[in-house]
Amino acid sequence: MVIVDTTVWIDYFGGVRNPHTDWLDGEIARRRLGLTDLILCELLQGIRGDAQFKQIREEMRRFAIFDTGGESLAVDSATNYRVLRGRGITIRKTIDCLIASFCIREGHTLLHRDRDYDAFEEHLGLRVVHPEG
Repeated sequence: MVIVDTTVWIDYFGGVRNPHTDWLDGEIARRRLGLTDLILCELLQGIRGDAQFKQIREEMRRFAIFDTGGESLAVDSATNYRVLRGRGITIRKTIDCLIASFCIREGHTLLHRDRDYDAFEEHLGLRVVHPEG
């Protein structure tokens, strides 16, 4: 399954055209796509209007939404953060560590537009969609 990160959803719902949103637009009806509860939270936090909030919340229900809380993921995420920090790489956002660690642990591929995930791909085996563009 491909997990779609907040960075891509924001562009997609904002009407931004780039290789990532084009890939999502082309694959949305053909592939199993999902997101995490953390991605859903980030996406919905950025919505100002009540009507749009409700509309996007309903649209997101058609995708698999994974719960990512819990001690196991917290420990995996902290461990991955420490491994990368030991290699001189500091990840800017804890939520990115949690999302990347979830994808690695569960074997999901990530579609994103956030450089923090690059280190997880390069050093920890995160699988990533690289749209052509």
